[in-house]
Amino acid sequence: MKVLITGANRGIGAALMSTLTVRGNSVLGTSRSGDAGLLPLDVTDPAAHRALAEKLAGTPIDALVCNAGVYLDKGQPLATGFAAEVWAQSFAVNVTGVFLAVQALLPNLALSEAPRIAIISSQMGSDQRAGGGSYAYRASKAAALNLGRNLAADLRPRGIAVGIYHPGWVQTDMGGATAEITPEAAAKGLADRLAGLNLSNTGCFETWDGRTHPF
Repeated sequence: MKVLITGANRGIGAALMSTLTVRGNSVLGTSRSGDAGLLPLDVTDPAAHRALAEKLAGTPIDALVCNAGVYLDKGQPLATGFAAEVWAQSFAVNVTGVFLAVQALLPNLALSEAPRIAIISSQMGSDQRAGGGSYAYRASKAAALNLGRNLAADLRPRGIAVGIYHPGWVQTDMGGATAEITPEAAAKGLADRLAGLNLSNTGCFETWDGRTHPF
């Protein structure tokens, strides 16, 4: 399977790239800088998406993993936090960046016999698990979930499956050192989910370990 992962320079993305490679997949990764053999991609920049699409023109992609994300409002107080730029950047990366990646690489996915898209959202985007705080992050991940569900509906006739996933509370810069699982554990589960994604379960919202997550 030929896989492209956005935000593959660290954390879950790097671990998933390693896991999928060990399993025998051909994996491309992106980062903003394009260092360490990764393809350059600022997911907020439409021109960068066009450049990536031009570079990969004619290359079949079996799976696109939209992993790049930011959590900019962690711990911010309601009265004084959540500046407008925090909202703008959160949505630019976590939502618009996902859409632009899908849009740019649709021709590559169309060349695959079993194309699929995995969107890394979060349980913090679930309407049924509204715990308060982190408003920009929660809202952007809810929007990513909604985006994935609607893409699943529109792309089903083209044979492209879409899954949305909560990766777990992971020990990364974003999740913190006291989080529940390692990036490697999250990556193993997400790799399993990606392998099992098809038109029969397109539009799913699942946890990294395969449990159905409430919307």
